[in-house]
Amino acid sequence: MITLQTEIEGKRAYFGAVRDIFYSMGCSFCSNFDYDQGKFDALLYRDGGESIYLRVPIYVLDGALDHTNALIEFGTPFVIKHVVNIGLDHDENSFVTATSGLEQFQTPLDTDGYIYDKSRWEKAGNEAIQQVFSSINGLLVS
Repeated sequence: MITLQTEIEGKRAYFGAVRDIFYSMGCSFCSNFDYDQGKFDALLYRDGGESIYLRVPIYVLDGALDHTNALIEFGTPFVIKHVVNIGLDHDENSFVTATSGLEQFQTPLDTDGYIYDKSRWEKAGNEAIQQVFSSINGLLVS
């Protein structure tokens, strides 16, 4: 994980407005969220089972995250690498899982993989967050 020091940290805005901007820039809102916090992800790189993301955490100050008028504050963005197994699952439970449908996905090989060439991904993350910040700057509240 690479922590980024950017000017978006600590800034406040309304969830619905910034969500639309993030979406328009190809970012996604993580479906695994709480009503008081969540994350936006931007895919920076994918090759096979290896993906590198820019992740921007948000925290709700007023309201609930499933409402467009929730007031949010941005946390510290970071770059993270996620490695998944794209091959067949050959463990002892594979047949049972496949026939019963109890587990749809394999366990990731590495949910926080080591990032090689950190300066490259730090630069890519900073450039992406600067582009987002420029787009939402007019939507920020005091």
